[in-house]
Amino acid sequence: MAFGRFSEVHEFEKPNDKQALNLMNSCAVAVLEEFQDINFSYGVSDEYSFVLKKESLLYQRRASDIVSVIVSFFTSMYVMKWKEFFPHKELKYPPSFDGRAVCYPSSDIIRDYLAWRQVDCHINNQYNTCFWMLVMSGKSKSDAQGYLKGTQTREKNELLIQKFGIDYYQLPIMFRQGSSVFRVEAEKTMASESGSPAEKLQNKVIVSHWNIIEHSFWKEHPSILDEEPRIQ
Repeated sequence: MAFGRFSEVHEFEKPNDKQALNLMNSCAVAVLEEFQDINFSYGVSDEYSFVLKKESLLYQRRASDIVSVIVSFFTSMYVMKWKEFFPHKELKYPPSFDGRAVCYPSSDIIRDYLAWRQVDCHINNQYNTCFWMLVMSGKSKSDAQGYLKGTQTREKNELLIQKFGIDYYQLPIMFRQGSSVFRVEAEKTMASESGSPAEKLQNKVIVSHWNIIEHSFWKEHPSILDEEPRIQ
């Protein structure tokens, strides 16, 4: 509820504020740039998961130290970057985030966890889109909750199309699938000793909105979970 109150005080758009989400993503990028032992992050709203390398010895693998330093760094970056994303909006008070560390025993379980998070993103976003459209159309929050109680995916899609002219699957993919933050190899052109341009590969942290439920993402990026590419 702490961040819910923060979003209300700062008047974030409902059900999704694109700039607020981009700010969170920028903070996640900063975390990966600062901590090389973090390979991947998946984020929805104010909830971000960070995946560390399997062999990481960051802070001697002490969970409390890892959580505290990542959370504090993320929070400080949020405050520092606020004006970059909200140049005309005052930061009335700093946000607060919490965290916990979980040691998963296998890459398969990590993928299952992240897939569950993306499924949850879709379920929550579809519900919230319907809820806030009903509220903005004049219904009270309790009436909107009652209206949506027991409805399934198809019924919510029909509500959005028929009542509000919104095709849910045309909404921004970041809202529907969340954000994935990870490193990719990028070519950098630089001058060689002979003066001719030379290309050098370096890692770059990017934000994308992939379907991470499908195996194809992990097959294309095996290094995220320290896996060797499978031989076909």
